[in-house]
Amino acid sequence: MSKRLSSKYKIDRRMGENIWGRPKSPVNKREYGPGQHGQRRRSKKSDFGLQLMAKQKLKGYYGNITEKQFRRVYDDANRTKGNTAESMIGLLERRLDALVYRAKFVPTVFAARQFVSHGHVKVNGKRVNIPSYRLREGDVVEVRDRSKQLTVLLEAVDSPEREVPDYVEADHAKMTAKFLRVPALADVPYPTKMEPNLVVEFYSKA
Repeated sequence: MSKRLSSKYKIDRRMGENIWGRPKSPVNKREYGPGQHGQRRRSKKSDFGLQLMAKQKLKGYYGNITEKQFRRVYDDANRTKGNTAESMIGLLERRLDALVYRAKFVPTVFAARQFVSHGHVKVNGKRVNIPSYRLREGDVVEVRDRSKQLTVLLEAVDSPEREVPDYVEADHAKMTAKFLRVPALADVPYPTKMEPNLVVEFYSKA
């Protein structure tokens, strides 16, 4: 088990929020942080602290991707015309593992990374095993034939826990999903408030 996978619930507790909206999150039972000092009263955060928390929360939501990868997303968004915060969200939602998660092929973003890296999906008919692969509007992602009966896939598809957002067209009979458009922040079904504007402020001062 990877370090990032094993620490996913620690992320929830550290943030004090159920960032994936999962029923098994420890935050549903206790809202204090991990460790022996977790129940101490939280002090008011500085502007830097709020920006750092916003970055860690957004980075953690997408499977706790590496700092190097996340910084690259910011840099690419910063070079794009328009609102940098909105562009960041668009780039994160274009990740192949994010689409696999949004299409309900898997139960978690961590499972999505593993599902992709193990070679279970194709993009426009070609096998792709890079979770960070960036999709374009109109790209079609399909589960490989030999993977369509995997238990994790069938259970995720039948789960009432999440809905497929309107910028993804999923066909669970064929196990395909089409990336219709790059979403805006307001379109993305985050279970908790994300503040990419604070992430932009954090990196712009670095």
